[in-house]
Amino acid sequence: MATKMQTANRLQRALKSGKTTFGGWQMLPGANLSRTIARTPNLDWICVDTEHGNISDDSMHDCVAAIAACGLSPVVRVAEGQHWMIKRALDAGAHGIMVPLIRTVEDAKNVASYAKFPPQGTRGLGSPFSMEKFSPEVTQMQYFQEANEATVVILQIETASALEHVRNIAAVPGVDVLLIGPYDLGNSIGHPILKADMDAELHEAIAKIHAAAQEAGKYTAIYCGSGEQARGYADQGFNMVNVMNDVVALKKAFGDAAETAKGSYLPAGVQGVRKGVEKMTSNAG
Repeated sequence: MATKMQTANRLQRALKSGKTTFGGWQMLPGANLSRTIARTPNLDWICVDTEHGNISDDSMHDCVAAIAACGLSPVVRVAEGQHWMIKRALDAGAHGIMVPLIRTVEDAKNVASYAKFPPQGTRGLGSPFSMEKFSPEVTQMQYFQEANEATVVILQIETASALEHVRNIAAVPGVDVLLIGPYDLGNSIGHPILKADMDAELHEAIAKIHAAAQEAGKYTAIYCGSGEQARGYADQGFNMVNVMNDVVALKKAFGDAAETAKGSYLPAGVQGVRKGVEKMTSNAG
């Protein structure tokens, strides 16, 4: 039977349902931006990116709270797999953590330990902010008792070393999801993404990671740059995909609007010139 925290973790519920979970990706700070993304239909989770984004520790806390209040699961991508970074994200109330640049089985074991309370791990108890991000009815003691099973641990497989040891990494207890970072993975194995189509070797590496996760009874995720790309990986059986990030969404929306405006302006300009020529011709006659 699911605990109260497990029931409140929308990402975990969606993963266990067997359906692909869809998410947003936030790189810019601001709780209002979090709420705006969270109101998007069909999303289950939002990644608050503190690795490459412009999001500080205090802003991360605000974003996590805003996302959770909208009924979605906040997932925090920490800058590195350090104990204090993982602790801060989980203490903020994150429903899941995402850790980049995993290289070894030892890295995976450390992350799992940092994310779990004793006896499974070494996480310390004390945050007054984490409980209500799941449910206002959860006490601190209930959080301590349920958090190990109710938070999602996501490891990013994006190095040649992690690819080599991916089956052993996938087997580490406490690891729930292997997320493929295709750009860094491509760079690491000598097949960077420099054009629309990825090299065959990178496709093979992605397939190897996906298979390793599924064989270990874990979930597979991948970073996507668009809804079309996300649909493609969902059709391949990936369990967790993002549909876009906020920076790309803003640039695309403004670019499309500007292109539309420019397109409507030019015909109007041509029409004006045509009328002017017609008037001059008429006067000359």
